[in-house]
Amino acid sequence: METTKLLEEFHKRRNAGNEKISSKQFLPFNRFIALDTRAYGDGEIPKKYKELMGLVGSMVLRCNDCIYYHIDASVKTGCSEKEILEAMNIALVIGGSVVIPVLRAALTALDELISENK
Repeated sequence: METTKLLEEFHKRRNAGNEKISSKQFLPFNRFIALDTRAYGDGEIPKKYKELMGLVGSMVLRCNDCIYYHIDASVKTGCSEKEILEAMNIALVIGGSVVIPVLRAALTALDELISENK
């Protein structure tokens, strides 16, 4: 799957940052990253729905990098556009109008992913 320009830049930044974190070999950082990875794996709640929950939380917290990560992961785990839009709506309801700027960024990323998968 070819990445979009927006997500390509995000993945470059994320990978470089993750390499920097990993190079420190600092146990508390490593433990947190392992905890985060396990939290989003399949369990009683399927990974697909956990990614949507992560998207909602990321939008409410207004973290664009987190939003891009969870939109990409949501698409990769099989979420439909409508499922993702409903999750975004929940974020908007929870967070209110302050979520609108990140909603714009999230929709741009989603549109790029959808157009690339057609």
